[in-house]
Amino acid sequence: MRHLLPAFLAFAAFTSPAQAEPSLEKGFDGALRGCEEWLLNPASWVDGPEPFIEAVGLGNQMGLVEKVEEVSLPPKLMRRAMHYWRINSSPTAGYVLVVSDQVPMCHITGGGGTDLQPSVQSVLSSPAFNERWEKLKTDSKADMTTTTFRNREDPALSMAISRAQKPGQRLDRVQVIATATYQTGN
Repeated sequence: MRHLLPAFLAFAAFTSPAQAEPSLEKGFDGALRGCEEWLLNPASWVDGPEPFIEAVGLGNQMGLVEKVEEVSLPPKLMRRAMHYWRINSSPTAGYVLVVSDQVPMCHITGGGGTDLQPSVQSVLSSPAFNERWEKLKTDSKADMTTTTFRNREDPALSMAISRAQKPGQRLDRVQVIATATYQTGN
């Protein structure tokens, strides 16, 4: 995992209890839904951002920004025609959703001064998420866990989500990274 840059998400640093916070859950779930919407329903964004924002359902909690820190960018091979969405989820933490209108991918990062692990785990364990995504495999290395999922609506869409194995881990780095790719027939 790459270290968190001080400017990442521009949130103050302090620690909160290890329990899921509804606004952090809503932000992560919204980022995931934004990823799905971008890749599975291009009609929601082809005529401008408003229909996309409405479909994601986060309202003014989500906004288009001109650029994001390097730490929030997808792997270099995916960096083409990118659009950046910032999702403010608490005064100290949030998520960045990076999408492309040329590469079938989306990339989510989350960080800040609040422990995101309980909220991320809560979303990944929720019935709504599991109705949309099938868990394929989970691998752990050091204090991080990566789970690969396949979309139930369109199995060509897969996503790898890396996050801390348990609450209370380091906050001075990106705490969650999710990268989804859509495998076209090409």
